[in-house]
This record gives sequence, C-alpha cells and structure tokens, in this order.
Amino acid sequence: MTQPWYATREEIKAELDVRETARSNARIDRALDDATDAVHGLCHRTFYPVAATRYFDWPNSQSGTSWRLWLDASEVVSVTSLVSGGATIPDTDYFLEPNVSGPPYNRIEIDLASSAALGGGDTHQRDVGISGVWAGCALVETQAGATVEGLDASETGIDVDAATAAAVGVGSLLRIDSERVIVSGRSQLDTGQTLGGGGLTIQNSAVTVAVASGAAFAVGETILIDGERMRVDDIAGNTLVVTRAWDGSAIAAHSVGATIYAPRTLTVQRAALGTTAATHNSGASVHRWDPPGPVRQLSVAEALTSLLQGRSGYARTAGTGEWERETTGRGLKDLRERVYASHGRKARVRSV
Repeated sequence: MTQPWYATREEIKAELDVRETARSNARIDRALDDATDAVHGLCHRTFYPVAATRYFDWPNSQSGTSWRLWLDASEVVSVTSLVSGGATIPDTDYFLEPNVSGPPYNRIEIDLASSAALGGGDTHQRDVGISGVWAGCALVETQAGATVEGLDASETGIDVDAATAAAVGVGSLLRIDSERVIVSGRSQLDTGQTLGGGGLTIQNSAVTVAVASGAAFAVGETILIDGERMRVDDIAGNTLVVTRAWDGSAIAAHSVGATIYAPRTLTVQRAALGTTAATHNSGASVHRWDPPGPVRQLSVAEALTSLLQGRSGYARTAGTGEWERETTGRGLKDLRERVYASHGRKARVRSV
C-alpha cells in the first residue's frame, strides 16, 4: 500500500454487509484504491499529509514579484524551514497565506517590513527550499487510543488497545509520536478475557456476553469467540451486548471459559509519507488522521458504485423500453459536485 485511503475496508464492508473472505477483501481494497485515485483526479490534489522538502524557482521568474511565492499544487499545512539562496529565512520574516482561510496555504509572502528576501542563488532555478507538511486540506487528527506494546523501529505488527481497534481500519493513516504509519491489514489478538456467565447458546436472541472486565472492550469493535464473530453494540458494566454471526460468520454455541479475541494487531507500513521510523513505548498515543467529510463520503460512494457496478457487469438500469435509463446515481453526481466546490483546485490565471 503506497497511500492511505479516504475510507476504510471496514466502512465499505459495513455498508455492503459482505463476508470476511480474502476474495471480498481484495475486491474492496482495489475499489478503495481506485476511489482514492478518482478523488485525486477530480480535485487535482491529494489530501493526506506528507512531510518533505520541496524546491521552487525564484518567484520573480514566475510572476515578476520577488517577494511572493505561489505554491500551486504544493499547498502547505506547516513550515519548519524556509531557505533561499542558501540563507535560512526566520518564520518571523514571512507570512503563510491566505491567513484567514488557511491552512492549507497556497503562497508564501516575505514580510515587506523585514530585511528578508527571496533569491540570491547562482540561478533562479530551485532557489527556494521549503521543509514542512504538505496537504490539500487542514490537518485534522483524532486520538484513537494507544499501543499496548513497545515497538522497535522495524516492527510491522502493532498491538493496540480496544479503543484504537474500534476507531481505525485497513487504509487508515495513523500517527504514533512523530511517525506516521498506514494500516494495511489486521489480525486477531488475545484480549486476555474469556467468556463468563453461562456461555452462549446457538440463538440470535442470545446477545449478552459476560466478561471479567467490560472496560477491556470498546463499542464498535468486533470480537471472535471460537469461529464466530460478533459486533459489540453496547457495554453495560461487565456485559457486552453484541450482534451475533457478524461479518458472514456462522452462529454457534460457546462454552464458559472460551477465549475472546479481537483484531487488535495492526499490520502497518512504517515511516509513511516522509516520516522516520522510530521506537515507541507501550502506551504511546495513537492519532488517526481524518480526511475532509465530503472527501470521505465521495470515496465511500465511488467504492460502492464500483463494487456494485462490477457485480452487475456495469449494466445497472431502471425502467424498461423507452423509459430505461442508467442508474449510476444522481446522489453520486451531486456528491462529486459538492466535493469539487469545497475542495477542488481552481485554476489560477496569471497575466504576463
């Protein structure tokens, strides 16, 4: 996986209620990858944060204004270093604009009240180097939970707590300390809890799972007992209220003392998007990056449309005869227009 997605595998499966199989996972992953690229093509920008140093020509050669640098496709969220002509310009001597609506910022302007200036290199080419975080939207993160193990700089399996497991999915972009990782898979982890009470009968109405500690679980996560998956819908004290036979699994009877598992081991791509792999202590906070709401919704819609169209041979229609019409969805068209209006890159015309 070379890029995060704007929606997760789990979100798409919840919409479709499909079985947990390698085949369905692969199809959904392809649809999400295509949906992400479709959003990029529509809006002419990417939205996830990338830490990098990027270089620009001396602005006088591009616009005739030596103190204003347009960033064009490289919108920036934050700047850690601005260098021009080999000299570092302090952050007190320049402005990130537009300051009212940013971040992201589409230009940098030198404070005309300062003595700083852009230029001074041997040529105008790549005279300006900017180090920072680049993204096509504001950087919004939510604390999802924490790790439950210490990590070295090379491990690709991260054990997390219940809150994190419930809040993230395959395709999520996470930050642990200063390192970003992309979730590319999940596997089961022993929760340290066992089935209590009188066990579970083979009935859909048997929806209460007795455990030693309800605090060890989170609403929204999936648990596994023997071969049956269950979704945790509510927690009352030390009782989990669940939906049985979740994710295409078969309902079954379970005995007292059965081990309870949950998909809390995340397979990740380390040092993602320009960050550096590092060691992390057990209990390190896990922050989930959140894409803009309309962008996420469009990704979900694009992925669902692709999957459903593929199942029907891209021949979904409504009506018959002269009233027959394609049903790609007016809602999807409206959503595309809304995302473009709120997040699409508009052309900037320069006069010569």
